[in-house]
Amino acid sequence: MQMLGKSNILIILVFLIGSVFTSYGQQDPNYTQYMYNMSIINPGYATNNNEQINFGLLYRSQWVGAVGAPSTGTFFAHSTITDRLEGGISVFHDQIGDVVKDTNLFVDIAYVIPVSPNSNLSFGLKAGVSFYSTNFNDFVYSDAIPDPTFAENINRTFPNIGLGAFYFSNNYYLGFSIPSLLKSKYIDDSNGIYTSGSEELHMYLTGGYVFNLNENLKLKPAFMAIGVNGAPVSFDLTANMLINNFVEFGLGYRFGDGISGLANFKVSPAIRIGYAYDYTISNLGNYNSGTHEIILLLNLSKFSSGYDKSPRFF
Repeated sequence: MQMLGKSNILIILVFLIGSVFTSYGQQDPNYTQYMYNMSIINPGYATNNNEQINFGLLYRSQWVGAVGAPSTGTFFAHSTITDRLEGGISVFHDQIGDVVKDTNLFVDIAYVIPVSPNSNLSFGLKAGVSFYSTNFNDFVYSDAIPDPTFAENINRTFPNIGLGAFYFSNNYYLGFSIPSLLKSKYIDDSNGIYTSGSEELHMYLTGGYVFNLNENLKLKPAFMAIGVNGAPVSFDLTANMLINNFVEFGLGYRFGDGISGLANFKVSPAIRIGYAYDYTISNLGNYNSGTHEIILLLNLSKFSSGYDKSPRFF
């Protein structure tokens, strides 16, 4: 690793503090296309559709151009099991440069309760493991005596559970979740030198609605709020326009942090591909060229070689 400038060192330290040491800021990854990535953050997510299996892949490259910039990859598979049970698997891998890696594997199960002919309430549980590792081998220090906190690499495995609730119909949803209930302690305070660190609980509140403006035009506002102990609430507000159930465009705003542009297209009756770009408006915008996010959605029919014929709004 080459000797780093002061500004780049500052960015790396911001990343590491948020992920390794005791921190009361947001530590879980953000998503711009969160309305299509609900299985990752809410085990209560349900569709009440017995005819299809949903798959999703998402890749997010955040703060492109910054040293040690984070990236996130997610995968989910979701389906009904019985008339009242839904479930699946959810995976996400979060990485900060080549230094910090965090891979999470979870199994999700949700129980759906009909509330009315057109609405349902589901409660979900998420259980799995997180594999956390650090690699400080290539760090180059300008100080004569390196910080002993970086002297030892970390490889840990943590069990975890999460819970969530999801109220939904064909054209709206409201969800609340805590994806990780157990606080994972990353670094032991062994000899009075190392700093003890743990991941704080993240609480998600999400919602969205589909306004049928006419037969070929639908307005889809959505929001996501993330609360973490000791940190300001992160709030995302998004508005998408769906045209002819084929192409979708939208704008998003993460308060105090960034402005987003979104688009997705129906490549085939079963496949949609989406892209989002985030422009950073905080001070970190001086050190990066924005954030890119790509999503692939696949909806397959269980009972034929066909596909999901109804449009997927969320």
